[in-house]
Amino acid sequence: MAFDRLDAMRAFCRIVELGSFTRAADALAMAKTTVSGQVQALETQLGVKLLHRTTRRVTPTTDGSAYYERARALLDDIDELEATMSQSHSVARGRVKVEMPSPVGRFLVIPALPDFVARHPQIQLDISCSERIVDLVQEGVDCAIRGGVITDPDLVCRPIGQMRFCLCASPTYLAGAAPLYSPEDLAQHRFLAFVFPASGRQMRPELSHGAECFTLDQPPTMRFNSGGAYIAAAEAGLGIVAVPMAEARLSIEAGKLVEVLPAWRPASMPMSLVYPYSRHLSARVRAFIDWAIAVMGDDPLWRSQ
Repeated sequence: MAFDRLDAMRAFCRIVELGSFTRAADALAMAKTTVSGQVQALETQLGVKLLHRTTRRVTPTTDGSAYYERARALLDDIDELEATMSQSHSVARGRVKVEMPSPVGRFLVIPALPDFVARHPQIQLDISCSERIVDLVQEGVDCAIRGGVITDPDLVCRPIGQMRFCLCASPTYLAGAAPLYSPEDLAQHRFLAFVFPASGRQMRPELSHGAECFTLDQPPTMRFNSGGAYIAAAEAGLGIVAVPMAEARLSIEAGKLVEVLPAWRPASMPMSLVYPYSRHLSARVRAFIDWAIAVMGDDPLWRSQ
């Protein structure tokens, strides 16, 4: 009976985090009817209504929210206890769900993952790469690498590095464009802007050279909300872009892009590793966090100076 109660608690917590019986069932690899029956049995046993059900979303009641906080902490403690009491105390095991910006995943974390797998073969990673800012608790994300200033008071924040940027354009575009000797010359060029998908905010690069500063705020010729499309537009000769150096490096080495005004670099974006205050930091999550911090700290394109 105790194990049935724990299974029902897990099902209930995933429903709260994902807002859906169907998504929770998929995440738990169970039938939706099984998940629904577990929660109904839990409500009957507790004598309280835990969830508000509508056709669009499932949300916790007041009692459900209180129960979720205690149940989530209890389940995390149980998972950690089972891990530490396993046959090999030194082996972290289990699934870690991680979220990060696409450039960090593509050009830093994923290329280094063979090292993580070799170190922690019993950890399964669930990695999401996008520019979307997710709710870590609601979506069941254990930790995330994020860019910019972290203002969420519910997150533990560990600064870990910098995302450095550069101005680039294709050789074809530059061959047919006006000479480019200083930031003021950018007014005679086509500028392509990047828009953050989550907020719709346009990135406005701030260039610096020693004590001098210049904000590139001219109206863009085109705007893009995908890093891959943004790079492709520059390679196609459509104009000048401000992109992460790690993302532009391969295109520059292949001769598809050329860095322009290298003495005037756009400001770097601080990178942080975050996780919820309310989420118990298990051995498997700590293993990934420590590894990711070391990987970024060892890379000259990403580490803090």
